[in-house]
Amino acid sequence: MTVYKFAIADALFERSPGQEGEIFTGNLLDQRHGGPVTIGFGRYGPNQVLQETMSVHDTMIVLEGSITVSDAHGSQTARPGEIIAMQTGDKVTIRSHETGAVTAYVTFPHWQQPEPTSSSST
Repeated sequence: MTVYKFAIADALFERSPGQEGEIFTGNLLDQRHGGPVTIGFGRYGPNQVLQETMSVHDTMIVLEGSITVSDAHGSQTARPGEIIAMQTGDKVTIRSHETGAVTAYVTFPHWQQPEPTSSSST
């Protein structure tokens, strides 16, 4: 078994797929490492909105700022040290507030497929 330790400085943030706003993700552990979950950090600019039907179970731990997640049953706001859990199939709206937010996340299964590697023939 390999033990991993990650810091936010380790994340290579990329714009969240399909988004034009200031919402970025940085996977640190995923299928490339052989495990069943993806672990990473998320960064939301101020007052960003993401509407999504969850394709995975997603657990977000708020590290900075705050995040509000709404669905047909209501909304929950999480602040530093609090957790938001979303399940596969949930139709959610995720909102950051005026200061933006930084989160850590764990998804099951993996939420993003790795880029295919090209092979060259010699």
